[in-house]
Amino acid sequence: MLATMPVRYSPDVEQIEADEGETIAQLKDAFREILETTSKDYGRAVRSVHAKAHGLARGTLTVAGDLPAELAQGIFARPGRYEAVIRLSTNAGDILPDAIGLPRGLALKVIGVEGERLPGSEGDATQDFIMVNGPVFTAPDAKAFLKNLKLLAKTTDKAEGGKTVLSKVLRGVEAGLEAIGHPSPTLQQLGGAPHVHPLGETYYSQTPYRYGDHIAKIGLFPVSSELLALTNETVDTSKDPDALRAAVREELVAHGGIWELRVQLNTDLDAMPVEDPRVEWDQAQSPFITVATLEVPAQNSWADAESEKTDEALSYNIWHGIAAHRPLGNVNRARKDTYIFSSDFRSKFNGCPMHEPARLAEPV
Repeated sequence: MLATMPVRYSPDVEQIEADEGETIAQLKDAFREILETTSKDYGRAVRSVHAKAHGLARGTLTVAGDLPAELAQGIFARPGRYEAVIRLSTNAGDILPDAIGLPRGLALKVIGVEGERLPGSEGDATQDFIMVNGPVFTAPDAKAFLKNLKLLAKTTDKAEGGKTVLSKVLRGVEAGLEAIGHPSPTLQQLGGAPHVHPLGETYYSQTPYRYGDHIAKIGLFPVSSELLALTNETVDTSKDPDALRAAVREELVAHGGIWELRVQLNTDLDAMPVEDPRVEWDQAQSPFITVATLEVPAQNSWADAESEKTDEALSYNIWHGIAAHRPLGNVNRARKDTYIFSSDFRSKFNGCPMHEPARLAEPV
């Protein structure tokens, strides 16, 4: 457990920049460029980031009993069971062959959540957590993220074959850095990420959230033996552009999976900054501690047209949730309106309203 008491949340843990509104407006422009390019290519609008899904799966999130007071916060304040949906993806805004090595994402939607809602999600009963298979974000703030996104916008739909070749080169460089213990999140973002099996990965929020009275980062850790056997395993993506989707489907049909949802409480605002998500919080000072278990029974995680329809009808947004888990920091504040913009664009272009389910049995 913690050697130091966690920091208590207060609004002044965030420092609002005077020009954040201008940065957010430019982010919307970059998202618009990506969305307009991809919707023209595909004849339908896809997500401006994490466009390609590798699987959708339904399960149950069980909150642990007898959590200490500092962990019994928000939706984890009392023992309980929630229906949940996960979406596995790759971070690009265009739908690329899996041979291009990019970071993987996992979005978790928890259903049936009660409590004071965040602005923009009033009337819903869901809590979304969006995570990536790396502990840190590559940009220090929204301005730097904007620069990266502008580059992404300019390269969307450009020379797919060239991206595949570049990915092989960058993967070789990244493998050398990993061998000496210095992986590069930047190279991974550019296409040098290893072709790891998505189900063997640990996923991190990277950015902090309010955690009731405290502040925390979130992680989803594989714990069932079948998932752990896939950790660091690579998938051959050379022959099938959707190899990861096939690998995820094969595993979930055979075994399902069990993960632990863990939180890392902030115990030092200087060493664990809220406003710079490039800084990895020291796990020796504040370890990730389990607060809930996600169990996904054996199922088909991708059924082509049916799954495509479900995927298009759902949206994931860190601002879908309750006030007790308010996203914190400059990057998260910038994601609020831009995620809504992306979701609204998809909804209008496709003529398919976004859907926040009240229960898993509800059709989408």
